[in-house]
Amino acid sequence: MVEINWTKESERWLVDIHDYIAVDNKIAAIKTVQGIYDKAQLLINFPKIGYRHEQIHDREIRILLYGHYRIAYLIKDENHIDILGVFHGALDIDRYLF
Repeated sequence: MVEINWTKESERWLVDIHDYIAVDNKIAAIKTVQGIYDKAQLLINFPKIGYRHEQIHDREIRILLYGHYRIAYLIKDENHIDILGVFHGALDIDRYLF
């Protein structure tokens, strides 16, 4: 079983996503963040479910999709995954991963 670690930066992304959506709809904000978290939990049993981010060859960074969001994660080894961030599809993800 894989252990998932949410980095401080990924936690900040979740807070920012929540706060942005909550301006208009607090319930939707909670549901969106919970949905992102639940989707990431799939990595416990299926760590390679996301597609490999081709821009980074020396590390195994993968992207898991949830609606308009991309959950970027690093497979550190067979038992550990770091969630690096949660990015809206409109953002240039490479700007944040390099």
